[in-house]
Amino acid sequence: MLKRKKFWKRVGYIFGSILLLLLIGIIYIVQVSKVNPPKVKDVSSLQLQRTDHGNGFFTLNNSWFRHSNSGLYEMYVEGAPFEMGVINGKLSEELVVRQEDHFAEQISKMIPSNFQRNYLKYMIGFFNRNLDKNVKEEYLEEIYGVSESASPKYKYLGTNYQRILNYHAAHDIGHAVQNLALVGCTSFGTWGAMSQDSTMIIGRNFDFYVGDKFAEDKIIAFFNPKQGHKFMTVTWGGFVGAVSGMNDQGLSVTINAAKTDLPTGSATPVSIVTREILQYAKNIEEAIAIAKSRKMFVSESFLVASANDNKAVIIEKTPDALDVYDPNKNFIVCANHFQSPSLSKIKMNIEQENESASMYRYKRLTQLLDANGKNTVQKTINILRDQKGLNGANIGMGNEKAINQLIAHHSIVFEPKKLIVWVSTSPWQLGGYVAYNLNKIFALHGLTDNHEIADSSLTIAPDSFLLSRSYKNFIVFRTLKQHIMDGGKVNVDSLIASNPEFYNAYIMAGDYLYKQKKYDAALRYYQVALSKVIATKKEEDYIKEQIKKISKKQAP
Repeated sequence: MLKRKKFWKRVGYIFGSILLLLLIGIIYIVQVSKVNPPKVKDVSSLQLQRTDHGNGFFTLNNSWFRHSNSGLYEMYVEGAPFEMGVINGKLSEELVVRQEDHFAEQISKMIPSNFQRNYLKYMIGFFNRNLDKNVKEEYLEEIYGVSESASPKYKYLGTNYQRILNYHAAHDIGHAVQNLALVGCTSFGTWGAMSQDSTMIIGRNFDFYVGDKFAEDKIIAFFNPKQGHKFMTVTWGGFVGAVSGMNDQGLSVTINAAKTDLPTGSATPVSIVTREILQYAKNIEEAIAIAKSRKMFVSESFLVASANDNKAVIIEKTPDALDVYDPNKNFIVCANHFQSPSLSKIKMNIEQENESASMYRYKRLTQLLDANGKNTVQKTINILRDQKGLNGANIGMGNEKAINQLIAHHSIVFEPKKLIVWVSTSPWQLGGYVAYNLNKIFALHGLTDNHEIADSSLTIAPDSFLLSRSYKNFIVFRTLKQHIMDGGKVNVDSLIASNPEFYNAYIMAGDYLYKQKKYDAALRYYQVALSKVIATKKEEDYIKEQIKKISKKQAP
């Protein structure tokens, strides 16, 4: 009896010790997760108020915000860092709030449990505990200014400042955990003899997908900072980083994710590095120097095109190394693998080439450029809209191996020497491309009346695919796919008929029937999937594993 009491006493002691350690751990994480905002000397801009002119047109001093007839939002902001952030937030307040609503909704779908979401909050807070130490003070101040317009209803996730700061690392965390199926981007450029009028043309698809709502409220933002160069970016509410942009020196930057290890701690977000290059670099040499000076926690390719250098290069950067790919030709192609002398040889990059959709897209893009003749803006957009596989094969609508995967947040074309940029309108890159002349927009010195600022004479027409039966079928496919994801019932024949060449349609049909224990039918769909052009080795391995499972279940 005495031994039993001692045993349970020891168990109680061990259990109590574990609980104490857990409690100490939670308290520690909560404490180190706290990030205090920067100390700003002049906060008088907080007293500024925007003027509502109606029809979605707002002004605040020389800065302004409007909703274009194209469906794109447009914004011009000037000033010192904190002031720019405050004005940005006040002008686009509804979009700052709405974007976080969309983000929170997506997180709730992915993680229904309140306990797990709270746990995730502290884990991300712990992971990003040193994030502010890796971001320049001026950008911390700008983020702080924007955060003053964020919604108070998400304070359970952290302070407004802490949340908005953390969102700037979401792209990095997303593609690291991927390799979270956020899919890969494609970019390319031509100049000299490869372009019809010899001028440089750069095109890119930003295929970063976190739900349809994320892409609804794109902002074409024009920034006139107190220090550095004026520049434009395609952005969204509350985001001061950059993923696609060009400055008034004719230097454009776009980013493409590369394969990376799961990071163990935060560093400078890729979007902030891109923003710094746009704001402070006038040529490739200065862009490389900025990229070298910043430590990142993911691997990324920066396609930098420079009017001053009359060429483009790719700055390839990992958490530990940097190299530059210069094609020494008058064209450049970038997918999601490295090409530089040193980084192209690392193990992770070789795996990326062999197992992802990156190399396939790269080859398809090269084929199109070879067949293109002398490039133009229209031809660039035609390539960005291309849905075919190698040699023009039908690989299904939405295939990651296609240049146009029908998920793009935005598609964009730059002419750096002319300081003109074209941005796609919805849906994806199928709508018209709206043209902006940076010289004209920065010469406005404010906007007193609500009028279109895009150059309508340069608009590129929508893709005729929008009028096709195939497009209607794709919308049906997406609807049925969503029904399956939501746990609803579908007719698998209708699913297949809506996108018959897409391997993923057969995987979804197989999975749907497998859950219903209709193994014979599921097996047939998995086998057909293997006969299609599959985007990644991971997906091919999954299909084969499902077939093995069925074989075991059917074995006598």
